[in-house]
Amino acid sequence: MTALPYQVRAMLRTYGRQVTTARRLARYRRSLVAAEAEDDVRISREAKRRELVGRVAAEIVENCLVTGSDTPVVEEIKAELEEELGFPLLFAYPPEDQEMRIFIVRDESAPEELTGEVKAATFKRLWELALEKVDETML
Repeated sequence: MTALPYQVRAMLRTYGRQVTTARRLARYRRSLVAAEAEDDVRISREAKRRELVGRVAAEIVENCLVTGSDTPVVEEIKAELEEELGFPLLFAYPPEDQEMRIFIVRDESAPEELTGEVKAATFKRLWELALEKVDETML
């Protein structure tokens, strides 16, 4: 039996979605355990908003960019980051890896992974942009 390329891509795409969902569930379970351990504390409306903005921004950074979501907020964040850096980026969670990686996409060559301080600065700016965009768009 021969597997056609589109069937392989479809299978890998489905597997990628399952892996992403599993990561989300694991992170959600960890947050539930942590939330149960903390005492209930009264916090201001602004603090609640900042926490919610942080959660949404984290979801965008950790999942939406990697899965190729085409929502306007995700597209704006990615476009602004690429414009600031001056080159197109690819976000990915390689198989068997828990950390997101960022690759530079150059013309007709293999993507080049960002490392070290450049990677840290890019992640920092990505997080700042995500927080700004989510804060602007939240009611």
